[in-house]
Order: sequence, then C-alpha cells, then structure tokens
Amino acid sequence: MSRTEPPPVEPVDRQQPDRKDDPEDGRHETYNERMDRNWNEILQELRVTQTGNQILTGFLLTIVFQPKFAELDDFQRLVYLVLVVLSGLTTVLGLTPVLLHRQLFRRQLKDTVVHTADVFMRAALAGIALVLTGTLLLVFDVALDRTAGLVAGGVTLCVVLGVSTLAIVLRTRQAPARRGRPG
Repeated sequence: MSRTEPPPVEPVDRQQPDRKDDPEDGRHETYNERMDRNWNEILQELRVTQTGNQILTGFLLTIVFQPKFAELDDFQRLVYLVLVVLSGLTTVLGLTPVLLHRQLFRRQLKDTVVHTADVFMRAALAGIALVLTGTLLLVFDVALDRTAGLVAGGVTLCVVLGVSTLAIVLRTRQAPARRGRPG
C-alpha cells in the first residue's frame, strides 16, 4: 500500500504571510529566503564600509600625536575635531545593524532587521562620505593652503554626490517597477 505524501510546506514569514515568490524578479525564493539573502548582502556591505571607516578613523586618531599637530590653526583643529566626532558616529551607525540583529535574533523579525539595517547603512555611508570629504579638505589645507583644501573638499563632495545620483538614476532606469517590494 503506497501513501502519497503531501507537498512540502514552505515556511511563511509571520510578518508577511501572503508574500511568497515574486515572479517579476526572476528569483524563486520565499519571503524568508529573500530576507536571509538581503541580510547576507547587508553583512557584506558592512564588512566593506567598516574597513573603510576604520582606516579613516585610524588615520584621524593618529594625527593628534604627530609633531605637526601643534602647528594647526584654529580652523584646522575645528575641522579635525568635527571629523573625529563624525567618524565615531559613523562607526556607531555601521555597528548598529549588528546590535539590532543580536537583539532581534530568533524572534521572527528578519524583515525588521533588514529594513532597519538598510536605514543605518545608508546613514553610515553618508557619514563615510562626509568624513572622506573633510579628511581631504584637512590634508590639502595642511599640505598646501586653505584654498586648496576647500577645493579638494568641494570636489570630493561633488564627486560623491554625483556618483550617488548617477547610481540612483541608473538603478531606477534599469529596474522594473517594484513598488513596496524589498529586493
């Protein structure tokens, strides 16, 4: 006597019970699988951004111990201190998704973790852009003069904003309309 087994039941996210496969994205994954993939992608991004932020922060923290630091004028010292604080805040923003994951781990809230981590990652990236801009301003100001520093900082900021804007424009032109659906 042979028994027919019922088809396997796919796990359903309690937060989004009606969300399963999205035929428009070319992937065949459940909502939970999509959230797992998105979380893993965020972790990879965290690794890259944290490394860059650590290098910039380490550079900034060593400046104060250099003999030439005593020669900085008031503007340069102010820029330096703002950069150290901004770099510290950016580190916190970059670490917050990890803390969030630790707090919400195994509570069936992966979508909350992913969406909140995305917000903090965007803020951390903005912080890194500002720290990079300010660091170049400070380096050029010290190495050459104030005008060179302001130009270097301004050009860096324009490049960062331009690349970000271009990436957004290209993404929205190429991506199909997917309103309200996480990637």
